[in-house]
Amino acid sequence: MLVDDLRGMFYIALKDLRAYYFKPPNISWGILFPFAFILAFAIRNPGDLRSLVPGLLALTVLFGTSSMEAIVIVFERRIGSLERLLLAPIRLPALLAGKLLGGMTFGLTVTLAVLLIALSIFGGTETNWLMMALALLLSATAFSSLGAFVSVAVREVFEAQTLANFIRFPMMFLGGVFVSVDSLPAWLQVIARLLPLTYSVEALRAALTGGRWETVWLDLGFLAIFSLCLYSLAEYTLARRLD
Repeated sequence: MLVDDLRGMFYIALKDLRAYYFKPPNISWGILFPFAFILAFAIRNPGDLRSLVPGLLALTVLFGTSSMEAIVIVFERRIGSLERLLLAPIRLPALLAGKLLGGMTFGLTVTLAVLLIALSIFGGTETNWLMMALALLLSATAFSSLGAFVSVAVREVFEAQTLANFIRFPMMFLGGVFVSVDSLPAWLQVIARLLPLTYSVEALRAALTGGRWETVWLDLGFLAIFSLCLYSLAEYTLARRLD
């Protein structure tokens, strides 16, 4: 059974990557959209551009993993192909994990491209690469799980897009991408601490500046908790939808 689940996860992720993700519009969206926001902020408030790199990476992971993830499942439920996947020898948790794996792979791929560009401009001599890998992996897992939950929570593609943007855009402005969370009013800081993007930005900032592990374990731990909770909610909601 485990072998069937793992094989199913691999081929579901591969199918999604070929059918949905690795298309020119998605690649350009995943890379150019975060760049456009960062550039707009940099033009408005020129300063230390290097300080914007953690936010740029976090935004790229967020939009790269969740943009298509938020509509793939609802689209396949709409046309009936998701139910056909369940006819294969694979359990529902593994099917959902395969969907997440596709979104994570695409998101990490475009983020790696952005990271290479940023390092070629600003350098990366202080980067803690193990911390960077963990931060990106857990961020991709959390944001892909968020996209999956959005996708199973609605019935139409346009509803998924609306709900995803309703969640992502506040996170973008409250999660420490453009301004430090500590500089926000106290009540906004409380809200920011409820958002996974906040912990992603902090973990990536620590990784890029050679931060110590004791300062980043909390961020990584919260990203893992967000991943588990959002995946569990997505699995529960999808099971209810398919009953």
